[in-house]
Amino acid sequence: MKTPHSLFAAAACAAGIVVGSSSVGAIAPPTNPPPAPPSTVAPSVAPATTAAPPTTAAPTTTAAPTTTAAPTTTLPPIPPGVFNPDCARVVQPGDSISLLSDIVGAGMRDLQAENSIGDGHTLQPGDVLDVCVANGVNDLNGASRLRPPTTLIPDADPAGIMAQQQKLNDLFGPFGMKPLSVDGISGRLTRQQLCAARVFLGLPISRSDMAIGSEEEAKLLAMTSVPVPPGAPSGSNRWILLDMTCQVLIAGEGSSGVRFVFPTSTGQDGFETRVVSTARAFRFDPAIDNGGWHDSSEFPSAYDNPLNGNMYKPIYFSNGQAIHGANNVPPEPASKGCARLPVDSHDELVAWLGLSGATGPVWSEGTIGLTVTTQGGFLPDP
Repeated sequence: MKTPHSLFAAAACAAGIVVGSSSVGAIAPPTNPPPAPPSTVAPSVAPATTAAPPTTAAPTTTAAPTTTAAPTTTLPPIPPGVFNPDCARVVQPGDSISLLSDIVGAGMRDLQAENSIGDGHTLQPGDVLDVCVANGVNDLNGASRLRPPTTLIPDADPAGIMAQQQKLNDLFGPFGMKPLSVDGISGRLTRQQLCAARVFLGLPISRSDMAIGSEEEAKLLAMTSVPVPPGAPSGSNRWILLDMTCQVLIAGEGSSGVRFVFPTSTGQDGFETRVVSTARAFRFDPAIDNGGWHDSSEFPSAYDNPLNGNMYKPIYFSNGQAIHGANNVPPEPASKGCARLPVDSHDELVAWLGLSGATGPVWSEGTIGLTVTTQGGFLPDP
């Protein structure tokens, strides 16, 4: 804070000396000369000294407090291949859904829904999240998140439906889907596979009939192979994408390709299979003492019947949720929260994971080597 100061100067004045004169008469008698007037001596006056102006001390400068710069937070780079990097964020140690919700200004539930994260999911450093919520797009891979309601179209063009059914058989038959009857009549099984085709094509996912001559039908009929679908956790060596709208399970190996496309039946109303972004399978139970059938501790039954809670060689991936074999796998949700597969399909899955020779429960994420993502929700036919 600066303090104003005034400077003052002192001035000194010297006095002048005045000498008087006398008048002279006509004849003056001689007189002794008058004594000389006393000498007037100018007083000795010391030269005026101009006082030095008072010295003004330089204003004291108060040092500004030292400001400690806020630490620079360097966010990890967005991995290559992300569809919209501006809408992506890499999870760092200590991050949580609550914290990220505050940082990006999105509601916790919205952020969970956008990333298919359930309440029990723990974020892992390196996970990549879509932080642009409710925009209808998966900003990590560009796939549509829109899930339109099921629309049924009268079977007015049997030949067109037959072409779709044959194409679906050609695409998915080699990967484990039971071939459709090529009869020109659309139904639950045809719509299940049409839905699966939309998953692979990155189209809005629904169980609707596919209009003959539509743009999406043209994309279906142009498919010559089955690509790794958007949303699959293909950063893992072996992965599963479980789509609960379509009721299909897709398995693959890294980004190299798809290995299986199986029908599944997930949790029914009140026991819905939880949505998880990614979860590592952590336990496999071969149940060798019971022919492969594990009696569920939550839904026990007196005999081995998958309708009453028994599971064939379950692979657990999210708390008590599992993928397991069953004798009844309808094209809609029917389980108590797990994902059912036909028994022969599940045996293929177990063999692919290298677990066929297990003689007891396997509690090892590394040994099982499987990452699971679940997405969507079932929309029943109107």
